[in-house]
Amino acid sequence: MPVLISDYSAPSWAKGTQIQTVIPAKLSHRPKVSYRCEHCDTPDGDFELFFWARPEPGDPRAPVLVLFHGLEGGPESHYAVALMHEAAGRGWRGVVPCYRTCGGEMNRLPRAYFAGDTDDCGWVLKTIHGRFPNAPLYVAGMSLGANYIAKYLGDMGSEASFVTAAAAVGGPFDIVEGYRVMDHGVIRLYDEMFLSTLQEKVERKIARFGAFIDVGRFRRVRHMYEFDEVYTAPAHGFRSGLDYWRRCSAKPVLCDVRVPLLALNPLNDPFQPVSALPREQDVSSFVYLEQPEQGGHIGFPTGKWPGEITYLPRRILRFFDTGR
Repeated sequence: MPVLISDYSAPSWAKGTQIQTVIPAKLSHRPKVSYRCEHCDTPDGDFELFFWARPEPGDPRAPVLVLFHGLEGGPESHYAVALMHEAAGRGWRGVVPCYRTCGGEMNRLPRAYFAGDTDDCGWVLKTIHGRFPNAPLYVAGMSLGANYIAKYLGDMGSEASFVTAAAAVGGPFDIVEGYRVMDHGVIRLYDEMFLSTLQEKVERKIARFGAFIDVGRFRRVRHMYEFDEVYTAPAHGFRSGLDYWRRCSAKPVLCDVRVPLLALNPLNDPFQPVSALPREQDVSSFVYLEQPEQGGHIGFPTGKWPGEITYLPRRILRFFDTGR
């Protein structure tokens, strides 16, 4: 299992974890990317939205880059437009599949999405690979999406060999340990931000499907753990919020990965304590651990204020090019 030494260095104005996280997401220059949105029906009667970056190459053998976004993210997230822009510049085919309820449209079922949905992840990847069977298939995941793809690769082992290589950035590979920081200090602000949109979506589901969960408890939810306990777990077949977190964390299955995987986790990620990160003994020889001192959460700003967000997509594509 290779341990990679990072070449990332934060600019002088980007001192501290929060600046490295917030400024790239909110203020740094981002390229413009246009998409074609496609509705794709799932086997269980639902649908997901695939956002294909334009221009789309005419050659069916052009490499395909799939990006799984973070919690409540989508094709317009800063990391998505940055990566899709770089892919398009290479003549690659780029696509951002949006989890159920994301992408601007509510899905058809009471369920939504969760951090370790191996079935949905596999359906997405096999659908795309089936359309372009002669094209190299690269996959990137950010934040929740990083755990999503890493969990899939670990669960499937050699059965995922149709994936050429993958990169997981800022992944909450140990969700239980990660919540210990999410419930304290300034990080609670992020918790509340995510909750506001998640709760609004579930309220729309309650209006449509009735009391398929404990509505009284749900309307008293104030923390992500409570949300996962009252909605995510029962809606997706888990016994409790803690059962969901334990069973969907990718860290226990990283030893089973059989596809080249870059696991990139800054040590100052505000959402992940160092104790939650995978170590050499936790992963297979296919997993490349890179844990720079800085970078924040899916940040990696460079250049003059307010910064550029080109480092991360170029780092991911370098791994796909060289395996390092």
